[in-house]
Amino acid sequence: MARIAVIGAGMGAMAAAARLAVAGHRVVVYERTRTYGGAVRRFERDGFAFDTGPGLLTLPAVYRDLFVKTGRQPLEECVGLVQVDPSSRHVFADGTEVSLPNASRAGVVAALDEALGEGAGERWGDFLVRAREAWDRTRRPLLEEPLWSDWRVLEEKEPYPGVPHKRLWRTRRAVKLHEIGSWELRDARLAQLLEGCALAYGLDPGIAPASAAVLPYMEHAFGTWHVRGGIRELARAVYERCLERRVEFVFGAEVIRIVEEDGRAAGVELAGGTAAGADFVVGTGPWRLGGLVAGRELYGARDVPAEREDRYPGRVVVCLALRGAREPGAAHRTVVHAADGEGDLDLFRHGVLPDLPTVLVDRPDDPALRPDGEHESVVLTATVPSATEYDWAAPGTAGAFADRMVAAAERAVPGLRERVLWREVRTPLDTERETGATGGAVPPPALAAPEGVLHPANTTSLPGLFTAGGWSHPGGGLPHAGMSGALVAGLIVEGPGFRGSQ
Repeated sequence: MARIAVIGAGMGAMAAAARLAVAGHRVVVYERTRTYGGAVRRFERDGFAFDTGPGLLTLPAVYRDLFVKTGRQPLEECVGLVQVDPSSRHVFADGTEVSLPNASRAGVVAALDEALGEGAGERWGDFLVRAREAWDRTRRPLLEEPLWSDWRVLEEKEPYPGVPHKRLWRTRRAVKLHEIGSWELRDARLAQLLEGCALAYGLDPGIAPASAAVLPYMEHAFGTWHVRGGIRELARAVYERCLERRVEFVFGAEVIRIVEEDGRAAGVELAGGTAAGADFVVGTGPWRLGGLVAGRELYGARDVPAEREDRYPGRVVVCLALRGAREPGAAHRTVVHAADGEGDLDLFRHGVLPDLPTVLVDRPDDPALRPDGEHESVVLTATVPSATEYDWAAPGTAGAFADRMVAAAERAVPGLRERVLWREVRTPLDTERETGATGGAVPPPALAAPEGVLHPANTTSLPGLFTAGGWSHPGGGLPHAGMSGALVAGLIVEGPGFRGSQ
């Protein structure tokens, strides 16, 4: 039995802790805040409750596997999973609206044909077939296996099989997401549908690789799910599974140094000077982890570098407590697409707020999230520059941008402003305080492509030190965090020969 110290109680860290504990190890989690879950938080007031992190779950199989491997109760006995339908509703700048059925290619094709015109659905359906090919090519190396030592092969070729496009005397294939929109989808609204998905993951739609097509495919193929009581209930269930496996949690414990002995990780030192020995240490984001290991580079010249987290954007979340009942048949999620797509791009290129942001409107039909049937809780989310790229502490800044988000959301929920009892605005500064991520940035998922997104491996140059969570392989997002925990547990239990689940 090994002693294992885990830094942070995020979803990836807890997934690793539960798996390591069931393998017979003694696991202690040190969390600097007073609660678990990382970015998966909940805000509560006056009988209203709001998810302030992810609003929906994709790839629930990741957490089903975690619960199967760590105890007798399956996931569905620990949380209530509801497949939302429609998967999403979209409101475009020209006033066109479309609701997309959940996990139904035929239903999506028919809905798009009816809303956008004949042929639109077929083009989107054909795109999903090509996106599936990109998914099949990249699923194992990017999600299910430790990062290859020859990881650069993942950057050598675009895995998305673009349709040949003849331009003047040259024939080209899409290597950027926006090229798929203009060359293959050939409809500004379909392009917004595609690029809006990338934006929601914190990716610049203007430069995102074509392989980002796997993101809408993932949601289409495996569905989108609501957790009764909110996504925070998933974090609670994982935390309780850890406790069942006798994982120990120490809250309010900030790790300030990784202890080294004989050239390997040997424990952690906490603020206040207390030291805790360990045979293995599972760390947090690689960028921040470097500050805990004095005088040592955790990644060499041949590794994916641990780059600054704040080179990615963050999110503003507006929690709205509304008077009046949720109307029957309202979509759980509505995407209100920006009238000016250049505004969304400016946040990446110039670190400025878009005047007309793309806004996600989440309206869960869940009695646990509202005081009674005569009220409704709504969450608005927009991708924005991180707190190091924009001064979110400036007086009036957060409130003014929240006003713009509410105005945009009113295109999806008429009369929204008149129904607001109160609101809570959360910026990247709140994310930074809760997760420690530099600037409150949010990690994107890994993508293979010549200009894709790769995160540092779960192993480091210091023997015995591993990393789990959204800033490590395979990147951000709830399912990816769970996968990182599985990879770290496999590497510790089985050793460097571990090649992922079969």
